[in-house]
Amino acid sequence: MGNFASISGMSRDLYGAAYSWFGHWRGGLASATIAACAGFAALSGSSVASAVTMGRVALPEMKRYKYSDRLATGAIAAGGTLGILIPPSTGFIIYAILVEESIGRINPTLGPPGSKSTMAERGQSLMQAGPMLFIVVITIGGIYGGIFTPTEAAAVGAMLAFLLALFRRRVNTSSTSRVLLQTIRTTCLAFFILIGAHIFNPFMALTDIPSDLASLLLDADMPRTAIMLIIMLAYIVLGTFLEGFAMLVLTLPIIHPLIVELGYDPIWFGVVIVIVIEMGLISPPVGVNVFVVKGIAEDVPLREIFAGIIPFWIAMAVCLVILLAFPEIALFLPDTMIQSFD
Repeated sequence: MGNFASISGMSRDLYGAAYSWFGHWRGGLASATIAACAGFAALSGSSVASAVTMGRVALPEMKRYKYSDRLATGAIAAGGTLGILIPPSTGFIIYAILVEESIGRINPTLGPPGSKSTMAERGQSLMQAGPMLFIVVITIGGIYGGIFTPTEAAAVGAMLAFLLALFRRRVNTSSTSRVLLQTIRTTCLAFFILIGAHIFNPFMALTDIPSDLASLLLDADMPRTAIMLIIMLAYIVLGTFLEGFAMLVLTLPIIHPLIVELGYDPIWFGVVIVIVIEMGLISPPVGVNVFVVKGIAEDVPLREIFAGIIPFWIAMAVCLVILLAFPEIALFLPDTMIQSFD
């Protein structure tokens, strides 16, 4: 679905709609980039795909309006991380399978305002983005309403995205081959991760490391909030040099039983861990999304891009603290979904 959405031109429509509403504010193009990344994330489920696709659309516009390189590249790299947070998040899918759960602006001159759109132009931009909104409502709304399963929703969404690309005459031999190849690569990546996890987990259980670690921390007589902060800090450090999905495979067999033992909701912890993976995507020295953006903005030094993501990284850390203090924020929608199914 995400690959067909990409070739159909939805990314440019999304950015155009976001730009028409936010572009005339200071920092508005950066806000439009984040909003468009969020919209594309609801179609692709991939952070790298979101960063690449929206970067190619948004970066030239921000350069045209003389945006700071730090703000422009930072917004793209951080906005792209939404790909694994917003359904159909691949991060949530991998997490759910592994644990078997149903799953500010400081300097205004950095982001000068763009030209203001009329209400007619805003309405037209929303109409152009309408097909994307329709696909998202059908797929996510269908799951939420119990009309079809996530697997069926994937098939429906992929077919709708294909029909849109066909209607826009974007489907040809070259684009179809590219879509199929990218889809096969993503699928193979996910299955290799899961195969490795299913081999790794039984051996980990035989070592008694998960139970021993749980006993050690529980016997330490620390508040469970302190233990959770230690776990979050450990994941943030691991995220600076480990790929996100590899980190899930290596750590969840140890950490998940501890989370359950401490009485935390596994679905809430899934949201927390995906945000931590997002932080890892823009953290040095690995920072996959940073290097993706560097490939698009070849004239921007890497240090400038890393400097640009710092405010977004801090915002994610604050989000983690808020979720720890108010876990019901992450559980509100899942709870309503469970109640509706009951």
